[in-house]
Amino acid sequence: MSKSFRRVLTALSAAGIPSQPVELGECRTARQAADATGCALDQIAKSIIFACGDGCALFLTAGGNQVDTCKASALAGQPLSRADATVVRAVTGFAIGGVSPIGHLSPSPVWIDPRLLDFDVVWAAAGTPRHVFPIAPGDLVDLTGATVADFT
Repeated sequence: MSKSFRRVLTALSAAGIPSQPVELGECRTARQAADATGCALDQIAKSIIFACGDGCALFLTAGGNQVDTCKASALAGQPLSRADATVVRAVTGFAIGGVSPIGHLSPSPVWIDPRLLDFDVVWAAAGTPRHVFPIAPGDLVDLTGATVADFT
């Protein structure tokens, strides 16, 4: 078991959230992850990381939505830019493609797409490009400290 995957399991367990991660195989898109889990595209919670000052900002976005960088920058109160793989790994501890919304090495401000709150369950990366975990959106908000905001 990878260190990244173990961190996600530990975060879920510490929060008392019963969740069973699922191994999907390699999924490179939200559509592929939705097809593999049998859920709607928007039930996939994409973790979009931006460079923000000396750290990062995390935007949890419904699978069919795209982050509007102008709206996201306004929420962050400063210009945002795409974080490169080295920065993502250093701040979150995860490789791009497997960035979980939980279990980060360093805290970052987090915003969540209100579309994700329309579902009983959403699916998020579990620290690897091959694993996802189901979670109630309210639990995801609580666990990440996310602010619900329109940024798509």
